[in-house]
Amino acid sequence: MIITISGKPGSGKSTLAKMLAEKYGLKHYSVGELRRKWAEERSITIAELNKLGEGSEWTDKDADEYQKELGTKEDDFVIDSRLGFHFIPKSYKIFLDVDLKKAAERVSKDHRRDENGSEEELHKLVESRMESDILRYKRYYGLDPFDPKHYDIVIDTTDKSPEEVLEITSEDMGQNPP
Repeated sequence: MIITISGKPGSGKSTLAKMLAEKYGLKHYSVGELRRKWAEERSITIAELNKLGEGSEWTDKDADEYQKELGTKEDDFVIDSRLGFHFIPKSYKIFLDVDLKKAAERVSKDHRRDENGSEEELHKLVESRMESDILRYKRYYGLDPFDPKHYDIVIDTTDKSPEEVLEITSEDMGQNPP
């Protein structure tokens, strides 16, 4: 079983991925963590890495190749990735939606090195990240990663606990197995 989780920044992708990996005894991979590591190695923020990617394909293409390879060589994993649904088509595809104000609150509580500031600043950061993602992925692959048509299930996490999201996902997977 392969599960791909995409969604808006601050929607709970990594949290759900870890919970599903634990529940089903699967490995967990995170493209976001991989890209954060690349940004940190270059002493830039994830937003700066995304901006760099608008003109330099390697920032996305290397992560995309990593996902493609995982999807062909491994089974039994969960990956949180904006484009996992695209590069691993034989997966159960989850999209997590969230109100952007709530997303900014969550990002603030996450205490990531490169994502801090006032709630208003974080709200703008979340919007900017989404705009950059759409710009890059439309140019590279002709797709919008936030379009719900790509997914098996779409869950609005705005007013839900991680446990509620896990329950909804598990129930749907039971009815529509990957």
